[in-house]
Amino acid sequence: MDLTSRTEHAGHTGRSCRPGPARDGRPLAALAGLLADGTRASVCLVLLDGRAWTAGELARAVGVTAATVSSHLDKLVAGGLLAEVRQGRHRYVRLAGPDAAQLIEDLSVHAGPPPRPRASLRSASAGAAMARARTCYDHLAGALGVAVTDALLERGLLQQSTGFAVTDTGVAWFADLGMDLSERSGRRPMARSCLDWTERRPHLAGRAGAALCTHALGSGWCERVGSRRALRVTATGREALAELLGMDVGATLSHTAGTA
Repeated sequence: MDLTSRTEHAGHTGRSCRPGPARDGRPLAALAGLLADGTRASVCLVLLDGRAWTAGELARAVGVTAATVSSHLDKLVAGGLLAEVRQGRHRYVRLAGPDAAQLIEDLSVHAGPPPRPRASLRSASAGAAMARARTCYDHLAGALGVAVTDALLERGLLQQSTGFAVTDTGVAWFADLGMDLSERSGRRPMARSCLDWTERRPHLAGRAGAALCTHALGSGWCERVGSRRALRVTATGREALAELLGMDVGATLSHTAGTA
């Protein structure tokens, strides 16, 4: 087929040989540039605990000066990854929302585990605590988060196909515990699968995951360990999870010795 015939054939079939307009990659490049700096990336990882931090607190957490971290915070706020909260003379920053948290956690999974620090008992203990149980922005993660998700699936409170969905039985179960999942928060889904950073398996996020984490902390099932994202399951929590979900928390967490 010559050039004229090929042109006529393309017109006859309704397909154009011309490529469509190229998508503008500059916004994506700008977003990637925000996280291409180690200090800014570390700040975002610290803020995965879901709380608001001051510049001084973040500077100490990531090991830089307050002046240095402040310039990085300005860029992260301007880029939409962080939100600024002012209270009196104090300036706090937090992740801009669940979408920003999901982006950071997903990138962390793709980046793989961080290099192991030179061994010390303290760092090893902190890493193991994070791997056992922690918050991922506003939901449960680590071995605990994955095990709770598995228990919800086994009892038909969640179902999984391409993602997670709360069943009618699950909605009633959450409601019995005082968690109303009907209240919408923007476009946030009721349930979402979030690939766990350390377990490499999904845990529950979305409104249901956030409600469960809030309930676990508010009811004393879990308590925070130090100033990081690590959690400890209390005796009350072990009893509640055994009664409500048939979980043996001790057996679930005893195998975990990795770092986060």
